[in-house]
Amino acid sequence: MSIETLAHEMGKIAQNDGDHATAIARLSLHRRSARTAPMHCIYGLGLGITAQGSKQVTLSEQVIAYGPGQSLLTAVDLPVIAHVTQADLARPFLGMMLRFDASVLLPLATELALPPLARAQAPCIMSLSPLEAPLLDALIRLVRLLSEPQLIATLAPLIEREIMVRLLCGPHGPYLRQLLSAGSPSHQIARAMAWLKQHFSGEVRIDDLAALVHMSPSTFRQHFRSLTGMSPVQYQRQLRLQEARQLMLNQALDAASTAARVGYESASQFSRDYRQLFGAPPQRDIRRMQQMPHGDPALGVAPRA
Repeated sequence: MSIETLAHEMGKIAQNDGDHATAIARLSLHRRSARTAPMHCIYGLGLGITAQGSKQVTLSEQVIAYGPGQSLLTAVDLPVIAHVTQADLARPFLGMMLRFDASVLLPLATELALPPLARAQAPCIMSLSPLEAPLLDALIRLVRLLSEPQLIATLAPLIEREIMVRLLCGPHGPYLRQLLSAGSPSHQIARAMAWLKQHFSGEVRIDDLAALVHMSPSTFRQHFRSLTGMSPVQYQRQLRLQEARQLMLNQALDAASTAARVGYESASQFSRDYRQLFGAPPQRDIRRMQQMPHGDPALGVAPRA
């Protein structure tokens, strides 16, 4: 099995540019025939694979470029900037995204009885690693299963479980397990991030958020920035603005109504923050978005659960 085999199987399904949901609920396929502009989006818990072409993801000051033969694991919801950097009509970008459920991963990690993590293990919520042959084989089998719809309900959960086991036992494993390990600073920060995702439109006091995860405010701020590259307030602001962009695109809301919906008391402050993040005022940005070809092809999700 090779990455070219995976690209071939994906191309049989994703025959046109766009984002393709599949009969396997957590699996989506993505195709682009040209490079895309950088796009702000939220990456959730999941595994991104580029089978053909290449892309770039930026988280704060961290820039990750990856192409065929590499896999990108994102362990928590992250505001990133991402775009396809290599694609053309002859060899379009082909990517896939497999999302995971933390409530399934956690008991798997416990069941595997893996050795303790090294104390010196650096926290990481986005991990890039070569795509190992056994994992690639499982991904190919999962995509091929789409051509046998009568078997999906029975076999897809088994292959997905195999993929999760291989991730936990492979190069991504230490980073993933660190975030699943109850009581670890990374796990506590991930809990706080999940809470913020659910309550991003409300007022948040750092002291209350720190108390929620049993940390002092100063320790909480330190661990949060170390893990995400931004402060809790910056993280909440990006969640709000990402949600605002989706509301204006999908529900045709005006900026003032959207600002109130996502928790801003001041429409002018909303417009300033929006322009700072997206590079243009809300109305101009939405018009630009409506005229653009597809942006980032994988891993992007809205802030809400």
